[in-house]
Formats: sequence, structure tokens, C-alpha cells
Amino acid sequence: MQGMKVISNLVMFIALLLSNQIFAENIVNGDPSEGEKIASKVCAGCHSADGNSIIPSNPILAGQHPEYITKQLLNFKPQDNKPAERKSPVMAAMVAPLSAEDMKNIGAYYAQQEPTPGAAKDKELAEKGEKIYRGGNIESGLPACSGCHSPNGSGIPPNYPRLAGQHTEYTAAQLRYFRTGQRANDTNSVMRGIVSRMSEQEIKAVAEFISGLN
Repeated sequence: MQGMKVISNLVMFIALLLSNQIFAENIVNGDPSEGEKIASKVCAGCHSADGNSIIPSNPILAGQHPEYITKQLLNFKPQDNKPAERKSPVMAAMVAPLSAEDMKNIGAYYAQQEPTPGAAKDKELAEKGEKIYRGGNIESGLPACSGCHSPNGSGIPPNYPRLAGQHTEYTAAQLRYFRTGQRANDTNSVMRGIVSRMSEQEIKAVAEFISGLN
């Protein structure tokens, strides 16, 4: 039984490595000055002017990898007569008038913004989350989050986003969406496979830890 878990973890690890190679859309660096103009009109209301959202359900974008932001914006918009890969009525409306170049520029702008340090509210829960984030769960075959998102939460571009300081509510919601399949724009279904091994308590704990990771 233990051997099967080791094999399962190895397969998951290989999938993670391969998925890093698949996103090869060659997203060229955008123009942050142009991105700022767009962000101030389109994005600031929900994510704040500098990307440090104060609304727990809306993600902090400051300091996020530009490639990742661009990919998410593209995923909210139908492409090549195909439906949007990521569903959100609000975001669908926001990206509708944006071109791919606009999205690159927005990504470049937010990537240059300084994220405000976060702080976990529940110390005990955060400590439980840290164990999972750094060491996973051997019993369930859950890999450590730090393997793809870095020990300090800085992430590994282009596929694995910066998580450090992200709102607890937002992180937990996205993990649940991956678990139910409501969100399915993860490369090679990697996140859906990982979160399927997480309990609700583990989701809450990891999200709480991430909120204070800086």
C-alpha cells in the first residue's frame, strides 16, 4: 500500500514537471505603463489601483507573475470559437473588450507592484496549514504545496502563481473550485488531482497559512 502511494506521488511529480513545459504560448513582456492605464479603469474597483485587493473574495494581483495574470485573463475570455476555460460572469464582462496585448500589459503592470505583507488570523490553523504546505500528507498521497509554489510562496512562473499573502477566503474558494471541477483551467489537471486528496479542513488550514506567508 505504501509503495502505491510512493508511485502515485512520483506520477504526480512528473506531471507537475511536464506541465511546466506545456504552457509555451510565448507570452511576450507587456508594457506596464499601458497596463496601468487599463488597470486604473477596468481592474482597480475590485483589485485596488496597485493590485493589493482589500476585498477578501478578490485576489491580490500585486507581485504576481505577468505570464500567470495574462493566462488567467485569456482563460476568462472565449478563444477561437471555444468557450472560456475559466468561468466568472464578472470577469467575463471585464475582459470582453480587452485584447491579448491589453492583457499582457495588465500582467506587466501588476507584476511590478509591491505586494502588501499579509498576516494569518488563526495561528493554530496556520500552523497546521504550514505542515501541509511544506510536507504534504503522506497518508493521502498529497504532495507539498511548496514543491510548485516555492517554500516562500513566490511560485514558479509561468504555471505556478505567487501565493504568499493571498487572501484566505480567495485561496480556499479556488481550491474548492478545483476540487469540484468548477475551475478547470489548470494545466494537465494538476491542481484538480492534488485538491481531490485534500480534506475541507486541510483546505482551510493551507489557505490560512498562505495568507501570512511572506
